[in-house]
Amino acid sequence: MSFVENEGARIYWDERGAGEPLLLIMGLSYPSYMWHRTRPLLAKSYRTIAFDNRGIGQSDVPAGVYPIALMASDAAAVLDAAGIERAHVFGTSMGGMIAQEFAFQYPQRVRSLILGCTSPGGPHATPTEPAALQALTRRGLSPEDAKEAIIPFIYHLGTPRERIDEDMAIRMKWYPTPQGYTGQLYGIFGWEAYSRLAQIAAPTLVIHGEADGLIPVANARLLAEKIPRAKLVLIADASHIFDTDQPGEAHRAILEFLSAQQSQTACSQV
Repeated sequence: MSFVENEGARIYWDERGAGEPLLLIMGLSYPSYMWHRTRPLLAKSYRTIAFDNRGIGQSDVPAGVYPIALMASDAAAVLDAAGIERAHVFGTSMGGMIAQEFAFQYPQRVRSLILGCTSPGGPHATPTEPAALQALTRRGLSPEDAKEAIIPFIYHLGTPRERIDEDMAIRMKWYPTPQGYTGQLYGIFGWEAYSRLAQIAAPTLVIHGEADGLIPVANARLLAEKIPRAKLVLIADASHIFDTDQPGEAHRAILEFLSAQQSQTACSQV
């Protein structure tokens, strides 16, 4: 168990596997343990570094709003603590926003970038549908009711309930405090990347479920259009949590992309 101090918060992180370093950044109010489907596969070939964003899991829950740029600096502090200069960076949902900001603030530290089920934020992004936004922002619900309210927007109708329940068992074990949740949520609301996307120079994979009910798939197309030479992968019969809806397709696309980056690096060294 490891922690690093950054900007008034103690951030939990851990590592698994060996190989080229791969930083994993989770989404809104989800702990790093939510990488449970993808990380074991990645750790077979990569040194995976995962951390709890401030406000969730074993990290501190400071007062106030957590700007995306601040959470990107948490990611940089984690890499520093792990002794890593450059890494592949994989972020999902809010984690994808943090990953974009990380690429803007620390471009020399990014080997490649994977942006999963995410958005560039701001007025150019396709907004979340009102019903999904209500599920995100509604207050006064019990944790159980809040969990059930969001499920229709983040999982595909065809996904077995037992698989969803596996995810939700982790969610409920590390359920966010009101401060942790709103600190992250309002950080999302105050962020945008559209005007800076052309600055991203790292090889980039944009991956998204075609039926995403939380962050519309149009945002993936926008990211792939504006990020130079980005690769776009859309997964059929998948919503927001695409690695639970369609784990085989998702993992294949991610591993193929990462393998291609390793191959290109090897060729450039010959």
